[in-house]
Amino acid sequence: MPGAGPAAQAAPEPPEPSAPARVTALSGGTGGSDALAPLVDRVMDALARGARRRGGPVAPGRPGDVAATVSEVFGGPAAVTGAEALDRLTELLAHGSADPADASCAAHLHCPPLAIAVAADLAVSALNPSQDSWDQAPAATALETLLLQELAALVGYEPEQAAGVLTSGGTESNLMGLMLARDRVLGAASGRQIELTGVPGAGTEGAPRPRILASAAAHFSVQRAAALLGLGEDAVLPVPVDHQLRMDPEALAAVLEGCAERGELPVAIVATAGTTDTGAIDPLPACAALAAQHGAWLHVDAAYGGGALLSDRLAPLLDGLGLADSVSLDWHKLGWQPAAAGVFLVRRSETYASLARRAVYLNPADDEEAGYPSLLGLSLRTTRRADAFKIAVTLRTLGREGLGRLVDACRDLAVSGARAVAEHPRLELHSEPVLTAFLFRYLPEAAQDGPHESDAEYGARCDAVNAALRRRLLREGSAVVGRTELPGEGPGRVRLKLTLLNPHTTAAEVERLLHAVVAAGRAEEEEEEAR
Repeated sequence: MPGAGPAAQAAPEPPEPSAPARVTALSGGTGGSDALAPLVDRVMDALARGARRRGGPVAPGRPGDVAATVSEVFGGPAAVTGAEALDRLTELLAHGSADPADASCAAHLHCPPLAIAVAADLAVSALNPSQDSWDQAPAATALETLLLQELAALVGYEPEQAAGVLTSGGTESNLMGLMLARDRVLGAASGRQIELTGVPGAGTEGAPRPRILASAAAHFSVQRAAALLGLGEDAVLPVPVDHQLRMDPEALAAVLEGCAERGELPVAIVATAGTTDTGAIDPLPACAALAAQHGAWLHVDAAYGGGALLSDRLAPLLDGLGLADSVSLDWHKLGWQPAAAGVFLVRRSETYASLARRAVYLNPADDEEAGYPSLLGLSLRTTRRADAFKIAVTLRTLGREGLGRLVDACRDLAVSGARAVAEHPRLELHSEPVLTAFLFRYLPEAAQDGPHESDAEYGARCDAVNAALRRRLLREGSAVVGRTELPGEGPGRVRLKLTLLNPHTTAAEVERLLHAVVAAGRAEEEEEEAR
């Protein structure tokens, strides 16, 4: 027969790769998935083992216990090496991590990521595209551009006029917004190109002292950004807030008038759409009107509250967001993405001018003229992951409606949890939830023996018990509850916080968590009496 004989026999199977070859295999190329698949299986097994060992929201013990365990596996005389490293260290990480998917892990804006988003992120890690030049990430460059246009429309911007970039989170986004505000507003006032010549000295060269106005409950990254931008943390003027920690628009107007009387320049107003403690949303239309009146840039930190845009019920809370000059969003909060998934957007692309950069080895002018786009001038970073991909996959898989249902589920949890607090005689609710978080505190028994406690003395005891009961829950491994302090001075300001970002948690589980808080508070009181 034609083809018969030795030449037509099946080729022999390639030899099994040696152990050194297996551990130095790459995740890319045509054979990358074959090398990666068995390792992913091992990681999944190790994650499951670690979670079973942990058995709850966090492993019991103190910080020293965790450090000793990590040292034993990683750095001690019997440290794991070789083929065991992936399994043992992954199990260690799972066992020693706080698990935001556990109903009793509700302290921070730390979401349990969707499995579909994690799977998409694995593809990015395997391929390792970098967004600093088109030739490193052709498809990812185009996808990020399209995703940002979609998100700009969601915010209320005209997509063709807006611009933006994926960031590491709200801190980076807030820095970018205030950098552009500095360059535009201070540059216009001083007649200088600030990004080239630097910030002029206060009151010299015709430049008044620059000011940034933010609520007393704004994120600490506002002060950090002012320091990094050469304005100094003292340039940030705090604006008083109401009981729910919303910026008071009348107080904002008064602070702006004070700037005008002193000859100071309001460079930016930072409004918050979703404070980290209460989820409070500043009055955005009023902030926009005052910014326009005083020639200030309006930046809205919607890192948390931006998730409300996904919900038909909650989106009206963000009316006026499209009036902002720039916006921060974080999809690793109310978007259920693995970190990092920050977004920075500006309403007008021309306001991005001071960030533009040309690096001849990354985005030469003739490449761009030939139609090869570059995202380099949109970011503070050079090497940058394709973080847009997981968001894009999630949006196309669930759609805004599907994600909106998750947002609504978390909001309903917060409402029912706040109701349970209000009905419990030993708990005190600070205010009704706006988004998915609320503040409360445990109320110790009033002193029965000895002299009558003053309000200040009782407030100090409340602070001590609430701080201690949170640490007790961590030591026991039974719950991860947040802790914060209300603005102001003096005792009585410590509050506990639940931030509910798991849409699969039930109201009954939240109520059990609150009972655990009460039990821990009583245990702390008993220990205090015993001392």
